[in-house]
Amino acid sequence: MNAIDFTNPELYLNRELSLLEFNRRVLELALDESYPLLERLRLLCISSTNLDEFFEVRVGSLRQQVALNVQAPGPDGLSAQEQLAKISVIAHQLVAEQYHTLNQVLIPELAEKEIRFIRRTHWNEAQQNWLKAFFQDQLQPVLSPIGLDPAHPFPRVLNKSLNFIVTLKGKDAFGRESRRAVVQAPRSLPRVLRLPREVAQGDNDFVFLSSILHAHVGELFQGMKVTGCYQFRLTRNSDLFVREEEIDDLLNALEGELPQRNYGQAVRLEIADNCPEDDARFLLAHFNLTESELYQVHGLVNLNRLIAVHDLVDRTDLKFPPFIPSLPKYHGAGISIFDAIRKQELLLHHPYESFMPVIEFVRQAARDPAVLAIKQTLYRTGTRSQLVELLIEAAQSGKEVTVVIELRARFDEEANIELANRMQDAGVHITYGVVGYKTHAKMALVVRRDNDQITRYAHLGTGNYHAGTAKAYTDYGLLTADPVITEDVHRVFQQLTGLGKVSKLKDLLQAPFTLHAAIIERIERETALAAAGKPAVISARMNSLIEPQVIQALYQASSAGVQVKLLVRGICCLRPGVPGVSENIEVRSVLGRFLEHSRVFYFGNDGQPELFMSSADWMPRNFFRRVEVAFPIKDPKLRERAAEESLFSYMRDNTSAWVLQKDGSYQRQSPASGATPYSVQQDLLGRLANR
Repeated sequence: MNAIDFTNPELYLNRELSLLEFNRRVLELALDESYPLLERLRLLCISSTNLDEFFEVRVGSLRQQVALNVQAPGPDGLSAQEQLAKISVIAHQLVAEQYHTLNQVLIPELAEKEIRFIRRTHWNEAQQNWLKAFFQDQLQPVLSPIGLDPAHPFPRVLNKSLNFIVTLKGKDAFGRESRRAVVQAPRSLPRVLRLPREVAQGDNDFVFLSSILHAHVGELFQGMKVTGCYQFRLTRNSDLFVREEEIDDLLNALEGELPQRNYGQAVRLEIADNCPEDDARFLLAHFNLTESELYQVHGLVNLNRLIAVHDLVDRTDLKFPPFIPSLPKYHGAGISIFDAIRKQELLLHHPYESFMPVIEFVRQAARDPAVLAIKQTLYRTGTRSQLVELLIEAAQSGKEVTVVIELRARFDEEANIELANRMQDAGVHITYGVVGYKTHAKMALVVRRDNDQITRYAHLGTGNYHAGTAKAYTDYGLLTADPVITEDVHRVFQQLTGLGKVSKLKDLLQAPFTLHAAIIERIERETALAAAGKPAVISARMNSLIEPQVIQALYQASSAGVQVKLLVRGICCLRPGVPGVSENIEVRSVLGRFLEHSRVFYFGNDGQPELFMSSADWMPRNFFRRVEVAFPIKDPKLRERAAEESLFSYMRDNTSAWVLQKDGSYQRQSPASGATPYSVQQDLLGRLANR
């Protein structure tokens, strides 16, 4: 029997195409009539935002590879050029589906619920007068139309900004004749405007800013005839490049690089579908793009700005019903969270269970005279973070407070720089982690004097210290006083803030040192158990599965008979269902009201199961280019609960789950004949949260 070549490119799905498949699933939810209507509109906008980021980061990177003639295909064997060609086809399909969903499905259904978007061709006289006054008072004063001629070159176009290409006839006051001009919409004004009740048909009548500008663009070019006005939007490569080994101060280097993000290489042009071909070609030529990078759309070019409507419209009947996250039994005024943690570790499952105990952990640490020091990592935390204020309060009260803040958290760099400066001014010791490695681990450590004995307490999480996302993302947090785990956390902080080698960790698995090898070792252990005829189980959930060596180990495990059940929300490069290779592997993606964000890894281990939680996906960057930790759930009851809630119950979902097929497509699950519909998110809401 010939040995299987587990490196065969045919065994791997392309990461970029897999990510587009994820976006297709998000878009599919916008068509799901079981979801509230305004939530469907929000999901459509999320699919648009996701696609923006895909072009800004992934397509931007591929275009750079092509420009530099980088010949390094991934495990799937596709070159950068081949990937761009396939991406163009699928992305054009997705964009067409997005606008069909908006124009043919959602807008008519919203109108039935008296939420209307009034096109300029349907404005009545009262609306026309009000909107003209709005244009003259609010819009015209901040507009700077640019005529395109030798004295007025094409203006710099901000990434993802709303612009108009205007075609003209005639001469201006100086006798100049120009065929084209560009008008850039101010970013300070909302893209969707609610009409006041005196000119509206109802409480929720909206007008697009682009429609107002379009209707009155002639007032910007007095004495000339506007023959055409067409929206366009440019997407640029937004990945920051800082050569860290050649700089002395990462913060200053990032501050210098951030303004350039808005003017990176163009990667996509969106224009109104009624824009004449010669104007489209003019724009493509100016931005050095080809027709494959042109997206002609029927409606707003900045589709994601419609997400504001979700909050502007006060219709609870068209939104998800509210719920109150539950609190642990210990919680209450005057109760010490440290006493509670010493008695029993607390495992929190957000958003079903409240994020408040995490805030309370830091609050009590900041105000407790027995607390000597607080250490915490911050990756994304929000601009008005209660946790940041508490860390500042702790430092100002004389405690030793150290924060490892990751300045390079993509698209949060500017906010993190501001937070770093504020905390540093308040006396917080700030470090930026390790050059060349993003600090992605989610850890907080409190050092407290308990009855003349020093005790450490830790919080470890799968998600960010961000109260906002804790309401919308599924994540886990562990509050523990376990002496081995807290000693490990202490040692990781020593690595991040100091220099020198630190002895091996006992309970935590850490990237870039032990995490990758430890995961493969545990997969191989299950493989050996299966080969010996014993039951062998691997179940894991994550956002992305990309790393080739881990995939190869999973293929070998499947070939040996290990039952592998994976929950991969987004990118999955593993190809399931290949006879003799991956027929024992099932890959599911669950999407719903909440964004699935937890990373949980379970290994059967011959009846002595191990379960780890982490902020790390199974991706090369998480294993080798980031500081990550995976922490064990050692308490048997908590481990059993975590495995059931985060893994096994998800395998029963038959309404919100998609199963990955061998060809890379996904098939949505539905209840079998006579079976009861089961949504895991709805079940967990009912079990864990307070309605």
